[in-house]
Amino acid sequence: MRPFDYVRATDAEQAVAVVSADPRASFLAGGTTQLDLMKDGVLGPERLIDITRLPLGGITHTDSAIRVGALTTMEELAADPVVGERLPFVREALLLGASTQLRNMATIGGNLLQRARCRYFRDPTVAACNKRNPGSGCAAITGIQRMHAILGTSDHCIALHASDVAVPLVALDAVVHVRGANGTRSIPLTQFYLPPGDTPHIENVLQHGELITALEIPLLPETARSHYLKVRDRVSYEFALVSAGVALVIEDGVVQEARVALGGVGTVPWRCWDAEGVLRGARAGADVFRTAAEAALEGARPLPGTAFKVELAKRTLVRTLETVAGAAS
Repeated sequence: MRPFDYVRATDAEQAVAVVSADPRASFLAGGTTQLDLMKDGVLGPERLIDITRLPLGGITHTDSAIRVGALTTMEELAADPVVGERLPFVREALLLGASTQLRNMATIGGNLLQRARCRYFRDPTVAACNKRNPGSGCAAITGIQRMHAILGTSDHCIALHASDVAVPLVALDAVVHVRGANGTRSIPLTQFYLPPGDTPHIENVLQHGELITALEIPLLPETARSHYLKVRDRVSYEFALVSAGVALVIEDGVVQEARVALGGVGTVPWRCWDAEGVLRGARAGADVFRTAAEAALEGARPLPGTAFKVELAKRTLVRTLETVAGAAS
């Protein structure tokens, strides 16, 4: 690991000012991924600003939403009774996203910002990685592709966004609140992430020095049912090959409201707008669920190593829809 300066922030304004003024400075929260990448030589900040003592934790509730401080841990959010009652697929994604030890360290803000799980990005001995070295190429496109994306890819990058909880959060239209040198702003999570295009090194809309302070999560209607299904190679501590987050409101067998997102297949947490359009107003059943799954995977660009994900994603989504519809009946 390269040497770095360490600063413990005393307030959010100071933290933002220090990082904004120094292009080689970064925030440090739980550090569960960041420190690994520093040890591997992938990241090399010259100054770390520790924000863990700032008052950016806690969960507050209203009738329509919950507000989650950015330093709230995954475990704290999963244990919140309102999340368990009104947002069960968020709780499921949190519990499936990491071991208990990691959930007690990893923060919600950090989870949203976790870096790609691409083996080539995480190996600095591989020269061709447009995320690490813009313009150098993408080793994954001609390499081992099994854990890579099929939606939102480009000729410059096929790296996967690996967050579990971001999947239901995108489906819920969660909003990220940030603070920067020029003030505060609120960003819908569906607009927060950027597909790689020809700039894979730019992963989200945050400006350098902007700090996530909170996440606002709308609550599902009391009549909604939801589920998060994660398909992976092994049960213990593994990233998703494919995952699906679904919430439905069904009345008299007809889908009145649908929220659908996929993980394990997109360069960003993938909101399935077309699948939601298929489902709304349709009678819940196997045929419409398969049609929705087909719509969700429209435009997929698999490579030989990821071709299996197209059908696996469709089947995962159908199974999740069937599970939610069964719970709602």
